[in-house]
Amino acid sequence: MSSKKVVIFSAPSGAGKTTLVRHLLAQGLPLEFSISACSRAARVNEQDGKDYHFLSPTNFKEKIAENAFLEWEEVYEDMFYGTLKSEVERIWANGKQVIFDVDVVGGINIKKHFGKQALSIFVAPPSIEELKKRLEGRGTETAESLQKRLGKAAEEIAQLDAFDIVIVNDDLDSARQEVMKKVSAFLNN
Repeated sequence: MSSKKVVIFSAPSGAGKTTLVRHLLAQGLPLEFSISACSRAARVNEQDGKDYHFLSPTNFKEKIAENAFLEWEEVYEDMFYGTLKSEVERIWANGKQVIFDVDVVGGINIKKHFGKQALSIFVAPPSIEELKKRLEGRGTETAESLQKRLGKAAEEIAQLDAFDIVIVNDDLDSARQEVMKKVSAFLNN
């Protein structure tokens, strides 16, 4: 492998970043997904080391003190999310490049850390109205959580200039083609 690279996907919730990341991972590119760490309990179908690295809040804070994270955030009190440096090293040791599916703050921080080694992609919804429809369509949001997500989405969209590429996900097929083209070019550069 010529050089170590990372590809970062960030977006407001419901914009389609996870769908695009899964598509890229299925295309046979030399990419491996970076598994984030979090301090919440695993949900019913989640597995440690597959969905997340589940750490207790105390263990997470110890790792912060050890400088074990590339980036981390305390989203709510004692509710931490972050990227372990060891996860990136593990993927590179496997001869692959790293792909991240992270929130906007995490994406900006990872890009700052890696600079030109990183391609940062912001997946934008066509509009806040369309985002609202998608979130409502999931059937997982209360009126209050929907308003909170839409407020956060507006803040996140305001930061899209911090990313190398913005892909407006108004048509999934064209968004898939565009990310495949951009990421392939970056990896082969």
